[in-house]
Amino acid sequence: MQPIGVVANPLSGKDIRRLSGKASVFDNREKEAIVRRAIAGAVAAGAKHFAYMNDSHGIAASGFSDVEGVNAVAVECPRSATMFDTIESARHLSELNCAAVLVLGGDGTNRAFVKGWRNAVMMPLSTGTNNVFPVLAEATVAGSTLGLIGSGKLDAKDVSSVAKIIDIEIEGESGDIALIDAVMTEDDFVGARALLDAEAIQQVFLTRADPAAVGMTSLGGLLQPLDEEEDAGLLLEMGDGGVKLNAPLAPGLFAPIGIKQINRVPFDQTVELQGPGVLALDGERERVIQPQQKVRLRVSRSGPRVLDINIAMKTAASGGLLRL
Repeated sequence: MQPIGVVANPLSGKDIRRLSGKASVFDNREKEAIVRRAIAGAVAAGAKHFAYMNDSHGIAASGFSDVEGVNAVAVECPRSATMFDTIESARHLSELNCAAVLVLGGDGTNRAFVKGWRNAVMMPLSTGTNNVFPVLAEATVAGSTLGLIGSGKLDAKDVSSVAKIIDIEIEGESGDIALIDAVMTEDDFVGARALLDAEAIQQVFLTRADPAAVGMTSLGGLLQPLDEEEDAGLLLEMGDGGVKLNAPLAPGLFAPIGIKQINRVPFDQTVELQGPGVLALDGERERVIQPQQKVRLRVSRSGPRVLDINIAMKTAASGGLLRL
C-alpha cells in the first residue's frame, strides 16, 4: 500500500481579508478536527499508511494522536510559516510516492503544494479565503475516498480529473504557476499580498470564470463563465469603455471595476504581459515585474489530478467496496 499524505497550512484562513472584508477565521483547532475526521474516514476505508507535513502548529500530527494500527511518518519542513513549508513538504511526499494527498487550505496553499509536486493526486479541502480550487466537503467522506485509493480498492485515475494550470515565464527569472488566476497590477511592491485594490488591476488571466465564487474568478464569471472542464482560459483587460461590475473581490468585499475587453484563450496559446507592476497568483501578490520585463502565460491541462468525491463514493457503493 502507498501512503496517504496529509498537509495542513496553519496560516490559511487568517490573512488581512479578515480586517478589510468579512471573511471568516478558520482557526487551527477546526483544522485539527477536519484532519481527525479525514483520517477516521481513511482508516475505515482500509488505509494503514500515512505521511504528513510536520507543520509548526502540529495540526496534521494531532490527527494521529489517538489512532491505533496505522503507520504515520512525519515529513519535515522548514517551519518558516510561509508557503515554502508546503512546497518542501510536497517534494518529500512525492519522494514517498503517496497514493493521494489531503491538502487543507485555499487557492494559495494548493498552488504552493503543486509547486512542490505538480502531478500529485490531490484531495483539496477548503480552509482558506479564496476557495475556488479546493472543494467544500465533509472531511469524513473525503477521508473515505482517500482510504479507498490508499488501500488499492480504487484506482485514482478512474475517479479523478487533471486540472488546468497556468505556466508563467518571467523574463530573466525563474518561472511560476497559478491554478486559478494570474493578475498583473499597477502596484510597486508585494506588501500585504492580498489583492484588494480594484483600481490597481490591469489584466486578469483565468483558468476558471465562476459567477458563484469570490475573487478574480468572479470578474470573468459574471460576464462569460468558464468551467474547469473547458479546454481554454479567459483573458480580461481592465479599463473604461467596456462593462462595469460591482464585483466581490473577497468575502463580503465589493468594489466597482471596469472591464474593457474579455477574450477566450485556447490551450497553449501564449499571452504576453509587460511590467512594471506586480504579478498576483491565485489571489496573492507574489512577483515584482520590472519596467519592460516580459511575462508570458499559457494555460493547459497539465496540473495535478483532483479526486472527485462523488464519483469515488458512487463507484465504491456500486462495487460493494465498503461492505463488511
